[in-house]
Amino acid sequence: MGILLLTVATLAPIFQAQSAFADQITVRKLTLQSVGAVGGSTPGGVVNHVVSFTLPNVSAGNVGSIKFEYCTTAAGTCTVPTGLDTTSASLGTQTGANGFSINNATNGAPYITRPAAAVGSNQAVSYQLLSVKNPTTTNETFFVRITTFTGTDGATGAVDTGTVAASTANQIDFSGYMPETLVFCTGVTVDATCSTVTNATIDLGVFSPSSTTSATSEMAASTNGDSGYVITVDGTSLVSGSNTIDAIGSTAATSTIGSNQFGLNLVANTTPTVGAAMTPAFDGGDYQGAPAAEYDTADSFAFDDTSAQTVASSTGPSAAQKYTISYIVNVAGNQSPGNYTTTLTYICTPTY
Repeated sequence: MGILLLTVATLAPIFQAQSAFADQITVRKLTLQSVGAVGGSTPGGVVNHVVSFTLPNVSAGNVGSIKFEYCTTAAGTCTVPTGLDTTSASLGTQTGANGFSINNATNGAPYITRPAAAVGSNQAVSYQLLSVKNPTTTNETFFVRITTFTGTDGATGAVDTGTVAASTANQIDFSGYMPETLVFCTGVTVDATCSTVTNATIDLGVFSPSSTTSATSEMAASTNGDSGYVITVDGTSLVSGSNTIDAIGSTAATSTIGSNQFGLNLVANTTPTVGAAMTPAFDGGDYQGAPAAEYDTADSFAFDDTSAQTVASSTGPSAAQKYTISYIVNVAGNQSPGNYTTTLTYICTPTY
């Protein structure tokens, strides 16, 4: 009877000591990182695996190795998932507890090792295993059993354990075709993408030799043409029967009250107050459209009704930009009465 009691008393502390060195690793996860065009969860894909977790307890504060055992189940006998290959794995980024190198000799059971060193309790750590070949079965859940050891061989002095799960999955492939494009519109008002365009008729009202008549219209353009686009304007000056209000000409000039002038530009003006700058402005990157030189100076207007004139262009592919076109009309006191009209045609030509 005395011997039996002594045996029980001896076994009890041994059992308690073993359970103390089997704490559960917490806050654990396995991230499958894509490599190039290969998705992280691609079956058979050679990708990177990042194992992150928190160490809740360490024997004597020392960790000499950490083993990552890949299995088809979370517990019990470990069977390596079909097609998995860790023998070419290398160790990438390591944080929280550093100084490790990798031993990948056994497929499915790589471990990282270093001279045993102290690690504080509740230490968050992360290790990137590069060039791991995923299991080849589609939609297969697999598990990585993580164990820390005081020894450096991935086997001696087990301390803490934990398991993480992951799964392979097919990538979703997309394809589409972007054709050569040109978006161009004109109107009294438009938005940059030409999704909203109002009518294209401008009523200039009553002309006077004592003031300048002004008005605006808008246009917008975008293209993926390699050499951008060119916008031209073509048409006559304002006419009423055989009577004409003179076009200013291809050389820009200021607005002069009491003279005979019809002209336009593509900027904001103060004399008269009319127009607005293009939006967005030319930046040499996404936005490469800009007014032509003779139409790009404030308070200076031009219009040549003898041939089509370039009013704006882009030097390469350009996202949507909106231009505001300012028109001015001046008349002399002896200008013949009548209803003066004209039609201007804007043409945008892309170059691919």
